Amino acid sequence: MSRRVLMTAACPYPAPQGSQALIRETARALHDAGSDVRLLVYAHGVGRADDPFPIDRGPAIPGYRRTAAGPSWAKPVADAALTLTLRRTLREFDPDVVHAHNYEGLLVSLLACRGRGVPVIYHAHNAMADELGYYLRPRALFAGLGEALDRTLPRRADAVIAPHARLADELVARGCDRNRVHVIPPPVYAEGFAPGPRAPAPRPALLYTGNLDAYQNLGRLGELFAAVRRRIPDVELRIAAAAPRDRIASVLGCRDGVTAVPTPDLAALREELARDAVVVCPRVSWSGYPIKTLNAMAAGLPVVACASSAHPLRHGETGWVVPDDDLSAFAEGAVTLLMDPALRVRLGEAARAYVRSTHAPDRIAAAIDRVYARVLDQASSRASRG
Repeated sequence: MSRRVLMTAACPYPAPQGSQALIRETARALHDAGSDVRLLVYAHGVGRADDPFPIDRGPAIPGYRRTAAGPSWAKPVADAALTLTLRRTLREFDPDVVHAHNYEGLLVSLLACRGRGVPVIYHAHNAMADELGYYLRPRALFAGLGEALDRTLPRRADAVIAPHARLADELVARGCDRNRVHVIPPPVYAEGFAPGPRAPAPRPALLYTGNLDAYQNLGRLGELFAAVRRRIPDVELRIAAAAPRDRIASVLGCRDGVTAVPTPDLAALREELARDAVVVCPRVSWSGYPIKTLNAMAAGLPVVACASSAHPLRHGETGWVVPDDDLSAFAEGAVTLLMDPALRVRLGEAARAYVRSTHAPDRIAAAIDRVYARVLDQASSRASRG
């Protein structure tokens, strides 16, 4: 059914990062399914947004062009300005629902929609108790603040969408009504990552893709590479990120066999994922959903990941899953895949098939629309009783 959906995301857009990719693909899936979608974001981003849905922007904040994730001095100012823009957009667009991404988007939406009778659906990307301590120190103090936020904001939404069951259970434990929490994974347009006739390389590389933030556990990446090099001395580690080459190279320092690969946009990422490689994800932060893993799976590449971040992977079926921070098991998995072309192909093909089925955009859009329908029915019932 066609809806008027106002999607709010208090962040730069576009930006070559997982959260923005999830926002874009969700909006696109709903648009393709027939809904009238508008996206409200910050004034700035990276590159050109060529999406099929209209984009509204908050006012520019002088001197604020940051695109990296995490807290900054200007975010509260940008969020307050976005709240004012959202109030105007609500009057002009008259949406059926407001679909808010991340905590800032939820807070902005709750403030702007107060007293207007427009349902707010919160699309959770993480738990603040898990991630906030990676950005601010002392970690224990800010993890506690994150837990307080988890207890306060999500339960105020009319419904919550969580990308995986563990985050859904966490939000319920922090006070959300179980009946209002829905597990819906991210949509993936897998055809954009068609692998084609990828020929096995004589020596495939290890490949890390994604941002360089602290929660990615990139210190372990250097240890992993050293352990694999002891077994396969000529292996290469490629680090692909939307950052300048010198910033990428600084992650592991000047180290033999490491190649920094700037990937400023999706086209560059797709080109990198067209190579024969073993993708590695050392992340142990559990609450998010690594879009990098879905991209690699869509491209038909095998992924080695720590258990806490391996949400779409099934060990030995669609990927290779190891215990968190188990360097020996991680290196063994990487070496096994590097040395076995047939296993790389089998896991990659199964991963791609899984993504095309479970993360199909039309399937995800239908699941989200069922959440909208339920929330709107409940709102109608309350209005008729009142």
